[in-house]
Amino acid sequence: MIKLYHLNRSRSLRIMWLLEEIGVEYELCAFQRNSETFLAPETLKDIHPLGKAPMLEIDGKLITESAAIVEILCQRFAPQMIPAATDVAASLEHLQLMHFAEGSAMTPLLLGIYTSILGEAAAPLQPRIQSETKNHFDYMEGLIRPSGHFVLDELSAVDVMMLFPAQSAIHRLGLAETYPKLAAYVAAIEVRPVFQRAVARDNG
Repeated sequence: MIKLYHLNRSRSLRIMWLLEEIGVEYELCAFQRNSETFLAPETLKDIHPLGKAPMLEIDGKLITESAAIVEILCQRFAPQMIPAATDVAASLEHLQLMHFAEGSAMTPLLLGIYTSILGEAAAPLQPRIQSETKNHFDYMEGLIRPSGHFVLDELSAVDVMMLFPAQSAIHRLGLAETYPKLAAYVAAIEVRPVFQRAVARDNG
């Protein structure tokens, strides 16, 4: 049995979506953010010292970090979502972007969110944050293939990982006109019935 430790309104939604997408049975262990602080509950630390979601329990092992979880699930249950090892170029792009999504792409986004509560005190940082945010979204826009996907021409592991930063660009920052390819990619995923099912479970 696979067990997903999930935090509402968080990036662990992508793991629940992936599990729904590949049709694997799993037990959902849902945790709720504090309504005032928006922080994860301390009880998550009973599962892992970092107290962060998502976490996946599989074969008696606890796996953390979204990219690792996505990679493991796709390798085992949906190998078609990962480039074949013989396609060296696609495999290298896959590896880079799996790490880019939670590494490079999320850094300026998180800095923007955290510094926004500082008001004028954060003003000296804003030009750098904004330039890096634009730099990363420009790069992502250029990576979208004519099929509307990253790396492969069907839904891939990288598409799962890249959704959150792309949604931030389109929904939180309102950049749909600036990045029409990213906007189309986000819209195409959000209308998938399995994605909507995951969102319903997240809200439930």
